[in-house]
Amino acid sequence: MLTGHVLVAMASTDMPSPVGVWRIVDETGDPKALITISEKDGEIVGALTRSLGRPDGLERRCTECTDWRRGKKLQGLQIIRGLHRDADSDEYVGGKILDPDSGSEYGCKMRVVDGGKKLEVRGYFGISLLGRTQTWIREQ
Repeated sequence: MLTGHVLVAMASTDMPSPVGVWRIVDETGDPKALITISEKDGEIVGALTRSLGRPDGLERRCTECTDWRRGKKLQGLQIIRGLHRDADSDEYVGGKILDPDSGSEYGCKMRVVDGGKKLEVRGYFGISLLGRTQTWIREQ
């Protein structure tokens, strides 16, 4: 029985980290943006690094935001905050994610899949069942 707990603990420490640069793709498969995810003060945060496929790119401002981000340039804007690793699963939970187009902020959780090559990011309203998942691709 103790061996099982040790194996679970070892497996969880070997879990790939979400820290890095990720490419967001839309429903058609077209790239939309690059997000840089980092760890700050023990929590996972993410900021828009680069806009892909939009002529106005990151010069745009968050005109729909209702908090401290209102009017801020999208380049470098923190859109993910407050995530922490769940000790009982392979997920990062308890965070928030901002949709800068609408200014809406949603609950957020994520997990690294496919050996660290992909990141499943779920934004939801209230409970996780009421949301949608995007798969982001790690940049090399």
